[in-house]
Amino acid sequence: MPEQLGRQLTELTGWWAAADYDVAREVLQRGVGALLCLAFLQALGQFRPLLGDRGLLPVRRFTARVRFRDAPSLFHLHYSDRLLVAVAVLGAAGGAAVVVGLPQTGPWWVTTVVLLVLWAGYLSIVSVGQRFYAFGWETLLCELAFLAAWFGSPAVPVPFLLVLAARWLLFRLELGAGLIKWRGDPAWRNLTALDYHHETQPMPGPFSWHAHHLPRWWHRTEVVGNHVTQLLVPWLLWLPQPLPSVAGGVVVLTQGWLVLTGNFAWLNWATILLGAATVSDDVWRALLGVGPGAADVVAPTPPGYLVVVALVVLVLAVLSVRPALNLASSHQKMNTSFEPLRLVNAYGAFGSVTRHRDEVIVEGTLVERPGPDDWREYAFRGKPGDVHRRPPQVAPYHLRLDWVLWFVPLGAAAPWLPRLCERLLQADPATLRLLRRDPFDGAPPRWVRMRLFRYRYTTPDERRRSGDWWVRREIEVIVAPVDLALLSRLGRS
Repeated sequence: MPEQLGRQLTELTGWWAAADYDVAREVLQRGVGALLCLAFLQALGQFRPLLGDRGLLPVRRFTARVRFRDAPSLFHLHYSDRLLVAVAVLGAAGGAAVVVGLPQTGPWWVTTVVLLVLWAGYLSIVSVGQRFYAFGWETLLCELAFLAAWFGSPAVPVPFLLVLAARWLLFRLELGAGLIKWRGDPAWRNLTALDYHHETQPMPGPFSWHAHHLPRWWHRTEVVGNHVTQLLVPWLLWLPQPLPSVAGGVVVLTQGWLVLTGNFAWLNWATILLGAATVSDDVWRALLGVGPGAADVVAPTPPGYLVVVALVVLVLAVLSVRPALNLASSHQKMNTSFEPLRLVNAYGAFGSVTRHRDEVIVEGTLVERPGPDDWREYAFRGKPGDVHRRPPQVAPYHLRLDWVLWFVPLGAAAPWLPRLCERLLQADPATLRLLRRDPFDGAPPRWVRMRLFRYRYTTPDERRRSGDWWVRREIEVIVAPVDLALLSRLGRS
């Protein structure tokens, strides 16, 4: 009886396997491995000063008030900075192993187990990451890692149900972003959003100044292109090939433009992976002459693998109900998880476009009674500060402190700001390593303060005359000068 059931399951391979997506599997799994490796390395460098025992939002305080079922994480059982380092190092090594294809040389379940362990490790970090991990691409990487795990290894055919699941993720990612814009800020509907975006986006890149100064007609074309790519093109994913490959190619090209004109961590790169994974082997062969031969025979699917993947896809289908309803809702939520494991999520970005750029500038002084010329500015790695400095290319690396500071002028709660002041006053080495330059070379300042400045790009004429990339003017002091004694008194009050 078991043998007969096995033969019947194996006969389903004809409709089950997608022999034309072997390249897609390699692109998706190795790309996810690279992003996971990068994400764990970032945790190794940034998690402890932001969320560790001496961090700005310590994990232990979070896990003391939030239940495991609401934020599943290994660190609910125990947190220490040493354990975080161990998880990050092992995660980075595991991601690198997937990139070089080491787990893929074994049976299908080896690759699955490795990627599931990496998914669980990164979910453990994201679940307790609070404000510093509250970004859509964190959830996207968790969902991508879980999905890629079930593609198995070259020892088994690519299940077509998983191909559809990957398309469903790309569909939600692109259509969700398109709908949140169309339903949100009127600047997207009157085609003026890109008049502001390149200047006011959270982390401009080296070419953002140039993109901002392109002609107005080009900005209108960008917005129209965005609407076509995110509102219309995703529907091609559900049609026969080669239309899904065309849709994937359009996504790759448009995301490439976003890579050139901004710094959105690995959001664009993850979307590029999904776009490339929609391209069939036939199209890869036609374009680049790479991919398995057209006459390759599909290997039989192991019955156990068939059952496992069918159950996983069934679970994903059930969990897709709320994200699908969210897409259809006039009250669409952006970058939302509907269950704590982050398996099927809602995505979206820039439902509103800021018209002005305000930046928090952090300063310190060694002088007991400082005058206006005694303050020195801390330099951050990515966010604008010095008007002479060209915006750098940092993505796909994610500068978490720089990013959350962008949200402060927009009214985002920042209970961690006093602790940041305290760490700067202590000249905490781990915190200072998050910065590009400490103006006091490791010496503790006497006072620190924070001022708010309005920034705008220089015009081409201003840039020719001054060499500056930015013009700024002070708006207000948002944190008056504080020292350790004052912070201690405020903490007790």
